Amino acid sequence: MPKVVSRSAVSSSTDAQPTASSATALRVYYCICGEFILVIDQSLTALPRRQSDKATIIRCRDSDSAAARVFKLNATLGDPVLIERNGGHERQYRFLCPRCTLPIGYQSTPPPVKSGPFLYILAGALTQMQGQVPHGAFDDE
Repeated sequence: MPKVVSRSAVSSSTDAQPTASSATALRVYYCICGEFILVIDQSLTALPRRQSDKATIIRCRDSDSAAARVFKLNATLGDPVLIERNGGHERQYRFLCPRCTLPIGYQSTPPPVKSGPFLYILAGALTQMQGQVPHGAFDDE
């Protein structure tokens, strides 16, 4: 039997221009307990926040003014919660971490995820470093 030798070469360049696919890298976010929760096409810090509770706003549907974000949410559905706001009430359909059941976000329309125009991620609920508490998670304490 002849001996089989395989060789492979890897080529890379630090001077290469970024490609469209590398510039639009997906961002992965985890719960404080370490469970994978969200993968999204843009950093959560670059997205707008709600004035009422500082939750990050993720657009689920296209509109005339903005495109929907591309994302996948790994969460279980919690019980709906009625929150008192200035001038009325708001019903929140909560999403929980599947491992530790920490509330990580909500939407104002009944499930499934992306059924409404926006998904809201609670401030301090997610981190990009698995197993680390996000900066500012306990600012309201």
